[in-house]
Amino acid sequence: MRNRLPPAWAKHLKTQPSVKVAMPKATLPKAQPNASPPRSQADDMLLRQALELQQAKRLPEAEELCLRVLARTPNHPLAYYILGTLGIGYDNEKALRYFARAVAEEPQNPYYHLSLGETYLKVSEFTPAIRHIQQALDLKPDLVEALCALGDAYNEFDKGELALPLFEKALKIDRYHPLARLGLPYALASLGRMDEAAVLLKEAIDRRIALPTAYGALVQTRNFTEEPPELESILAELRDPDLGSEDASALHHAAGKVLNDLGRYKEAMVHYKKGNQAGGHKFDLENYRRWIDAMIETFTPELFASRAAYGNPSDAPVFVVGMPRSGTTLTEQICASHPNVHGAGELGKLRRVANGIGLANRSNTNFAESIATFTPDLTRALAGEHLAYLRERAPDALRIVDKMPHNFELIGLIGILFPNARIIHCRRDAIDNCISCFVLRFNEAHSYSADLQTLGLYYREYDRLMRHWNKVLPGRIFENRYEALIENQEQQSRRLIDYLGLPWDDACLRFFDREGSVNTYSRWQVRQPIYTSSIKRWRNYESEIQSLIESLGDLAET
Repeated sequence: MRNRLPPAWAKHLKTQPSVKVAMPKATLPKAQPNASPPRSQADDMLLRQALELQQAKRLPEAEELCLRVLARTPNHPLAYYILGTLGIGYDNEKALRYFARAVAEEPQNPYYHLSLGETYLKVSEFTPAIRHIQQALDLKPDLVEALCALGDAYNEFDKGELALPLFEKALKIDRYHPLARLGLPYALASLGRMDEAAVLLKEAIDRRIALPTAYGALVQTRNFTEEPPELESILAELRDPDLGSEDASALHHAAGKVLNDLGRYKEAMVHYKKGNQAGGHKFDLENYRRWIDAMIETFTPELFASRAAYGNPSDAPVFVVGMPRSGTTLTEQICASHPNVHGAGELGKLRRVANGIGLANRSNTNFAESIATFTPDLTRALAGEHLAYLRERAPDALRIVDKMPHNFELIGLIGILFPNARIIHCRRDAIDNCISCFVLRFNEAHSYSADLQTLGLYYREYDRLMRHWNKVLPGRIFENRYEALIENQEQQSRRLIDYLGLPWDDACLRFFDREGSVNTYSRWQVRQPIYTSSIKRWRNYESEIQSLIESLGDLAET
């Protein structure tokens, strides 16, 4: 099993079970006394084969072998565990169920607790994530992977200062472990300590530890005004004929970032295009259009009127939505600088709720069954659970901000669960927004961004859905224009705070001084005062992006 990358960085990369899951050091660990059923030699042989198939990404065949073992030896913990690994990145709910069964059958196995905790972290369930990762450490205090996972959990929970000693302890145990070597500089960067992060990343590069990821992280710690020696090193790595597609994608994007900073835009775009092609992501646009059609047909004014008294009346939740790279992080930071507002970051809870009721399944365009579940009791229960989840982060805050951008798809669900919630829609110049997505190395969940034409057409679907939400929920959604915020920071910030129903506080003008972790691609930018260089940035690439401009059609304000 290859060493995994820190989740806070690796969540934007293509996820594969063989990369992301902690496996026992012994492939088939010995059974704990009285903790699991007797293992037969035949079971062990099948599970070894399943592990080999998993590593080869032949997941259906691996699953079939595990199910054969369970049919012969019910409740076999390692079979459950391997089945859990097969769900990582594809079906996290399935992974949670199988990891939980493995833990129940063999509660003294630290690796099972660790993987269960890490999967909870993937779905933004921080309390059980921390509990199970801590249990792994109680069972095996020197488990470096668990120390790093707990550090990642604290980073995600906006407690980066608690992450630092965990990574430092991990490095004392194994000074060359990739998770610790990259995890510590990430924690420092999330707290705004970019120079310290850069020093550690350069040390990792010198030792060739997780090299492509380290280069990708290093170039994000600063803006370059003159060519750094790292650029030639990155280009040299790209000349390696044995370079894998994932590593090539990371290095191309790193080279593109440096060249963009230097104003060498055509060269930068060549690398961005090659990086996205190497990632190999494909997006089913027609399927997505059908899903948007179903959303629009389902969430009508009549539906909202009939459910007006459903859900929870709390006005604490605030949802910041929009396309990625539209200013959602900046908006959250401005709001969270107010003493009565807590910025909770990008939370997966709402998506998990939608998945549970069949609303987020893009292969399902008949939402009749989902809507049938919208009873008063269910909506109150779901909203109450969601509110408790938010309150874990900030028990006393008047407003709690969830800035998961793609919640723009689920505004209909928000409107029913929280009729008094604030919804801030961040909108940016369409071409600038798309270019900003294209040049980042997103994971497969953002596969629409890997091709310029597809990206433009996807943006049109996003725009179509947002126009629908504004029509059926008139006056509910505050549109925060990125350009207006850049042009007149104070005026737009005052409008934001007024929309939240709070008195103005001058701290909102100094959002870049706010303490706490920032765990998105914008972590460098939001440590700086407002700057204007991102406005009409697309003109730097105009000759290279005609397919994007054409696919945007009338949304491209040229």
